[in-house]
Amino acid sequence: MGGILYIIAVILIIGWAIGVFFYSVGGLIHILLVLAIIAILFRLISGRRI
Repeated sequence: MGGILYIIAVILIIGWAIGVFFYSVGGLIHILLVLAIIAILFRLISGRRI
């Protein structure tokens, strides 16, 4: 499950970067950044469970 969170976080960060350059979505793009950061932090905090 950790791998899925990491992939989602990367996709959200890429979406945020694209949105910042195009300004097409406005404030919603910052929500994507926050979600990506939360996903990364959750992965770092939870670590690997065997």
